[in-house]
Amino acid sequence: MRIAQPKPFFFESGKRAVLLLHGFTGTSADVRMLGRFLEKNGYTSLAPHYKGHGVPPEQLIETGPDEWWEDVISGYNQLKEAGYEEIAVGGLSLGGVFSLKLGVKMPVKGIVTMCSPMVMKTPDKLYEGVLKYASDYKRYEGKTAAEIEEEVGALRGKTMPSLAELKPLVDDVKDQLPDIDAPLLVIQSRNDDVIDPDSANIIYENASSEEKQIEWYEKSGHVITLGPEKEQLHEQVYQFLESLDWNV
Repeated sequence: MRIAQPKPFFFESGKRAVLLLHGFTGTSADVRMLGRFLEKNGYTSLAPHYKGHGVPPEQLIETGPDEWWEDVISGYNQLKEAGYEEIAVGGLSLGGVFSLKLGVKMPVKGIVTMCSPMVMKTPDKLYEGVLKYASDYKRYEGKTAAEIEEEVGALRGKTMPSLAELKPLVDDVKDQLPDIDAPLLVIQSRNDDVIDPDSANIIYENASSEEKQIEWYEKSGHVITLGPEKEQLHEQVYQFLESLDWNV
């Protein structure tokens, strides 16, 4: 049975807006529950999809970080055009890296990073994540195990040239951490098996934000927004947003 793929969302509630960003090979589903929680508590949230995400993996491997960054900027501008003057940003994994970059490039009210890398794996390791995405996507499409094996096998023989661009992206953001002065909440799982958890310390220690905090989660994995401590995370993000000096 074919399962509907997640779509970008725009949950309009209050005058305070939050741009929510998913990770590499992720979708808006990774932050949807957080968006719904914020909506119930008076916050508007928008979660775009990066180009090549939430679509067949054969399309994903043709895209790259420059295009994904354009989608982040488009999401920010969409909120501005909808009349939201003050915008906070939060992201999971690569979405957190983009959140930090946005904090350097654009005015933001606050920044939340969740399990965000400051050291990237090799392109070969990253491509394994692409193949997992491919397998999951084709399973959601309702394809048989044999069809999935054949199609993922075909992808295994290909490459994704843009993966080599992720390391320079992350290195550039790491170098610009001292330029970040917006309030900052760094969230990290100790059991993260996808990135080096010490990335959280790098972000926290190098950002220039006067108001910053780092929070460690003991029971969650990399996709912390969907893990066993998601309710605690929702509340922590909400309390951080409440602490910001909003004008609305």
